[in-house]
Amino acid sequence: MTDVAYEAHRLTVDTGVPFEEFRQRYEAAVPALDQPVFERLIREDADWPAVLRATERNAPHGFIIYWSFDNTALLRLSGDRWRSVQYLMGNHTIAQRMFHHNPAVMEYAPLRTTLYEDAGGVTRFAIDQPSRQFGGFDDPAIAAVGVELDHKVADLLEFLDAPVPQQLRSG
Repeated sequence: MTDVAYEAHRLTVDTGVPFEEFRQRYEAAVPALDQPVFERLIREDADWPAVLRATERNAPHGFIIYWSFDNTALLRLSGDRWRSVQYLMGNHTIAQRMFHHNPAVMEYAPLRTTLYEDAGGVTRFAIDQPSRQFGGFDDPAIAAVGVELDHKVADLLEFLDAPVPQQLRSG
C-alpha cells in the first residue's frame, strides 16, 4: 500500500459573463467526444496516428468533454437555486503520454471542471490545477505533461475571454 500526499490548488475564475453565455462558449470550444468516430476506430483496431488525427479534429482547443452533468435541476428539488454544471474535460492522447508511465494517472484524467453561479450571481469556472495533481506521481515525465495541461487550460480560458490565473502560466 502507498499513501501519497499532494497539495491541490483549486483555481476559480470570475468569467465576467452570464452563466448561460459562458456555458455555451465553453461547450462550443470544448465539444463532446465524437462517440461514433471513436467507437468505429476501436472496432477497426485503428492505428494510433488515426486516433491522433480524429482527436485533433474533435478537440479544436485541445480538450474534449467526456461527461457532463447539470446539477441545477436535480439539486433544485432540495430548495437550492444554484446553477452548476460539472464536466470531465480532457484529451486521451495527452493522457496516454502519462498513462504510459503510470496508469493511476487516470484518477485525474480527464480533468474535472465546474461552471457555477455563486451567491452574488457571478459565473465562475473552477478547476484543480493539473500540474499539482499530476506532480503527486513523483515522475518527471508525468509532471511535465501536468505543466503542459496548465498551459492548455490557460490557452482555453484566454480563448474564452476569461481571466487566466497566473499559476497556469508559471509552470
